[in-house]
Amino acid sequence: MRDRLALPGLILGLGLGGFVDGIMLHQVLQWHHMLSSTGGDRLGLKRYSTHTVSGLEMNTVWDGFFHVFTWVCVLAGLALLYRRMAPGDRPAWRMPALWAWLAAGWGVFNLVEGLIDHEILGIHHVRSGPKHVWWDMGFLLLGAVLLVGGYLSARRHPAVGPR
Repeated sequence: MRDRLALPGLILGLGLGGFVDGIMLHQVLQWHHMLSSTGGDRLGLKRYSTHTVSGLEMNTVWDGFFHVFTWVCVLAGLALLYRRMAPGDRPAWRMPALWAWLAAGWGVFNLVEGLIDHEILGIHHVRSGPKHVWWDMGFLLLGAVLLVGGYLSARRHPAVGPR
């Protein structure tokens, strides 16, 4: 049944979505880091400026923990995918349902990370500045589109036989 790809696809999508966020937004564009905003004060977390060496070091450490989490998600998703695919089945990478579940998992990542880190905790924003709310809302909207679109696409594909 198609549910065989749901959990591996969601976990892989969550991990890969996290990698895109961490690599593109944290490292390449340097729009934010894990503790670069002031909202973490609500939890007693200190804001660590990215404009000082010690602040950048602390943000880099927490960005690293974030990447460890996303890496573990990718490994777990691959392990589940391998375990659920029978040797006689067609390769999982060629199954549209898997790609749909990957998109849904990426959407889950954006929604959870966006709601918790950006909005509730406020430990960072997609792009800091006077219009950060628009960047945050776009991130959440992309997450919703990926989740709903991926889920609906996965439901349209033919069932895969049980293992």
